[in-house]
Amino acid sequence: MSGSGVDPAPSPAAPRGRGPVVAALMLGMALAAIDGTIVSTAVPQIVGDLGGFSVFSWLFSGYLLAVTVTLPVYGKLSDTFGRKPVLIAGIVLFLFGSVLCAAAWNMAALIAFRVVQGLGGGALQGTVQTIAADLYPLKERPKIQAKLSTVWATSAVAGPVIGGLFAVYADWRWIFLINLPIGAVALWLVVRHLHEPSRTRRAAGAPRPRIDWAGALAVFATGALLLTALVQGGVAWPWFSAPSLGLLAGSVVLGALTVVIERRAAEPIIPGWVWRRRTIASVNLALGAMGLLMVAPTVFLPTYAQSVLGLGPIAAGFVLSVMTLSWPVSAAFSNRVYNRIGFRLTAIIGMGCALLILLAFPLLPYPGEPWQPALIMLLLGAALGLFQLPLIVGVQSTVGWAERGTTTASVLFCRQVGQSVGAALFGAVANGVLTSRLAAAPVPGLPGDLDAVSHALDDPGSLSAAATDQLRRAVDAAVDHVYLGAAAAAALALLVLVLLAPRRFPVLTEEPGGDTPAP
Repeated sequence: MSGSGVDPAPSPAAPRGRGPVVAALMLGMALAAIDGTIVSTAVPQIVGDLGGFSVFSWLFSGYLLAVTVTLPVYGKLSDTFGRKPVLIAGIVLFLFGSVLCAAAWNMAALIAFRVVQGLGGGALQGTVQTIAADLYPLKERPKIQAKLSTVWATSAVAGPVIGGLFAVYADWRWIFLINLPIGAVALWLVVRHLHEPSRTRRAAGAPRPRIDWAGALAVFATGALLLTALVQGGVAWPWFSAPSLGLLAGSVVLGALTVVIERRAAEPIIPGWVWRRRTIASVNLALGAMGLLMVAPTVFLPTYAQSVLGLGPIAAGFVLSVMTLSWPVSAAFSNRVYNRIGFRLTAIIGMGCALLILLAFPLLPYPGEPWQPALIMLLLGAALGLFQLPLIVGVQSTVGWAERGTTTASVLFCRQVGQSVGAALFGAVANGVLTSRLAAAPVPGLPGDLDAVSHALDDPGSLSAAATDQLRRAVDAAVDHVYLGAAAAAALALLVLVLLAPRRFPVLTEEPGGDTPAP
């Protein structure tokens, strides 16, 4: 019996009836997955129409903040009240935000409506992953995870193409309106086919579930302040300025207050057992480190491909997208590995390979050929597929139905926070290396940061051949250092798995009466 006094549910749908639910999950995941890539290609048209160039980065930062800080809240709500109402609310909120974004009249309104979208996106990401674990027993979970990974891979390739087509041949507002038919089909499938009959029964004499609204507000406020400091520090204001220090200090104070509130709450949003259980804590930290290292390829590789290799935006996107081709393939076959040697050792092998691949990037010749970084990304995707999926499947299999939503949300939350920390940390590293290299260059008049470098390289006629070469070499050195930092994050993930993770995950068997420890 769960702590909320509700009988555990073994599965939200019978095996034979889960096909429509899987389709709904894939459509719901597509809404969240394609959102970032489809918007990024239309930014010039959006800025040209609405203005607000100085703050357009908040189109992405605001969405990221809303998704990240709501993940723990939705995870707890899905464990308390069931997955279906949370997923329905997430889809409706995401579609409502999409309509508002399409109707935005200025940049401030569009940013605010993107936050509304993010509030729905948090429910989509966490709840879809949780239902996927509910639908399939342990041996079959790689099937659904591979399908969801394929959605992400397809979105990474299709998003920029669709966004570019709408921006050029129609209107940028259609990039939000396209969500409506996709979301409507997903909503219909969820309402009609996702059933959680046993979740509605209450145990005799059990207290009524209570929502920890104070904890939810405290988690939201703490995460918002911390992520705002990380995302905007060094961009909108200097790191050691009053806004940065104030936001960081405020997040520390609110974090301490959150701990006090959660310790006193009857049904805390972030229960203490998430960090007291060795398996969950180690997976959270390892995937947080993975989020950190993912910033190197996703943020800095396109800059490298365009600035150093001289590729156009589409070709640069292809160099990055090959990673999304090998990732789902590796994830789909990972069960053949972890069924033989275990979750922990499989993840160690995957991250060990990722470490070596990341260390190989700085060894690439200058300027090199496009196939060289593309090959590295292909191998990196395969390594990370072997790392991430066993950890997610493994940690989901160590908890019962009534704790799976909270556990899954904590894993995704740590990965998102890792990405935010990585963006801030590696951005500072890249700018620091770039500034020092350009200051020491024998050619005068060179730009001093990544934004100025990008503008200079977009207009080759503004620089001499010698200055352009110095600029490319400086970008090459900056990205090399970022990849070394990513390798350090990979080494951190390895240390967590070796020193903290148990040799064997305490997997539960799934029986009709609930989840019980495996013999």
